Amino acid sequence: MHFDIPHKFGTVEAVSRVKNALEQGKKQAGDQLVIDKEEWEGNTLHFAFTAQKQHITGTVVVEERKFIVDAKLPLMLRMFEGRIEKMIAEQVKGMIQ
Repeated sequence: MHFDIPHKFGTVEAVSRVKNALEQGKKQAGDQLVIDKEEWEGNTLHFAFTAQKQHITGTVVVEERKFIVDAKLPLMLRMFEGRIEKMIAEQVKGMIQ
């Protein structure tokens, strides 16, 4: 799965907002989400998590005016890729504003 989410914050502010949103998201998810990996390399977040027994890995690259999301979905979730992309984009927009 690959898609972009536009933003208006500049790179430094956008990275800060992503980090804050991740902390909020972890608190809200509770034990329904297990974070297996969360590593920042410059402006790139490398992640892996397990939710409802489904393991998802990928990256979020923060650029000056957009986030670039690349995620590897398990076979079972690939048929819902469009819905998942839309849901993530909406949640991200709500969390970073």
